[in-house]
Amino acid sequence: MSSLDQIKQLREETGVSIAECKKAIEETQGDLEKAKEILRMWGKSLADKKQSREVKAGMIKSYIHANKKVGVLLDIRCESDFVVRNENFEALAHEICLQIAAMNPEFLSEGNIPAEVLEQEKKIYEEQMKDSGKPKEIVDQIIDGKLKKFKQEKTLLAQAWIKDDTKTITDLITDYIGKIGENIIVKKFVRYEI
Repeated sequence: MSSLDQIKQLREETGVSIAECKKAIEETQGDLEKAKEILRMWGKSLADKKQSREVKAGMIKSYIHANKKVGVLLDIRCESDFVVRNENFEALAHEICLQIAAMNPEFLSEGNIPAEVLEQEKKIYEEQMKDSGKPKEIVDQIIDGKLKKFKQEKTLLAQAWIKDDTKTITDLITDYIGKIGENIIVKKFVRYEI
């Protein structure tokens, strides 16, 4: 396969710019899998740099499930109106709406979970473990693990993506920041169900 074909294939598979694909192919001496991994790393470092940038534009994306019983409104932001019209930004917003409809997260991020909710969950887990006969340090580890799982299941940004459970929604957003080149944040969402 020629270098040009590899660049084209990598561009189609990742959505990253041709110049970045060319650099990745050159750096990995034509190994497409390694090139994809390099592009992911570059995307993550780009996302880390962009996170401090202000998001002034965005969209309200809606989704109604085929059964007409579940609906989602998503407030997703980026830096410029130009990106709002970008098909990749639209695709990301759609993917997040699908995630919300399917997984029913209650909170945006771990920081949005009220302390009283976490305390209530902890009490439930302590009650479940009180007659287990296990040492206190083991019980504490189990409770910590259950709380961690609760946070991952109930917060959108920590949930495993429904289309690739090796990625979280935060990872998905980071990938799109790398493709688009602007900071992207989910501001808020609402899920309705009948």
